[in-house]
Amino acid sequence: MIRKAVAGDAAALADLAAATFPLACPPGSSPEDIRLHLKRTLSADKFAEYLADSKIAILVLEQGGRLDGYTLLVDRRSTDPDVLRALGTHPSVELSKCYVHPDHHGRGAASTLMRTSLDWAADQGAASVWLGVNSQNAKAIRFYEKSGFTKVGTKSFTLGDSVEIDFILECPLPGKG
Repeated sequence: MIRKAVAGDAAALADLAAATFPLACPPGSSPEDIRLHLKRTLSADKFAEYLADSKIAILVLEQGGRLDGYTLLVDRRSTDPDVLRALGTHPSVELSKCYVHPDHHGRGAASTLMRTSLDWAADQGAASVWLGVNSQNAKAIRFYEKSGFTKVGTKSFTLGDSVEIDFILECPLPGKG
């Protein structure tokens, strides 16, 4: 079942992020940079902040009372000049996070969560959805391309104390782009 997350999900989301985020990192990422990123952006306190923000929606995949995946969608204009230059369609919602527990990889869970997330963005009036994905994460890039995203640019991403290069991918929404 996919549902919108509630305040009581913050700790479970942080636990899920701790299990899934490292899988998206480049092979050379230091454990310290990953730990810092989890603390700064994916802690229970940060998820509580995201859940309290009316411009952010977190959709969760829940099975048997356990969170097995989530997306975090931001319905506000980006302030990143690289993103603003790259996007071809406006208004656009950012798909800031999209993670599924490894136990559910290859079972269609991520595709179902993605479709629901794109539908949510369209319901908000978005003409497209964009995301940043590490340029070395070939598996995620293939998944996003199969989901309708195309590469439109690059941007920097801070991982702990390191700066990585992300591809900016964009997906026009039906009837909007």
